[in-house]
Amino acid sequence: MTGKQKSYLRGLAQTIKPTFQIGKDGINDNMLTDIRNYLNKHELMKISVLQNCLMELDEIEEIFTDCGFTVVQIIGKTVILYMRSKNAINPIILP
Repeated sequence: MTGKQKSYLRGLAQTIKPTFQIGKDGINDNMLTDIRNYLNKHELMKISVLQNCLMELDEIEEIFTDCGFTVVQIIGKTVILYMRSKNAINPIILP
């Protein structure tokens, strides 16, 4: 993914609110399934990492990357994810 595409996705993500939260239990299989289902419909999402989360942001990024999600940006305790989907309600057309 190019820098221009990531910049475009960051701009789109400004208007959305975090959909999921990662807490002290970290990331489990059920959460990854829910994230994948959400991204299949919407392609772009924000996730907030709570202060009591024991995982480091690098670990979280690695897990999401291994699952096939594109980490667009990590800013503070907020992660922006993107996944291209054929079943999206309003597909995002990247520049």
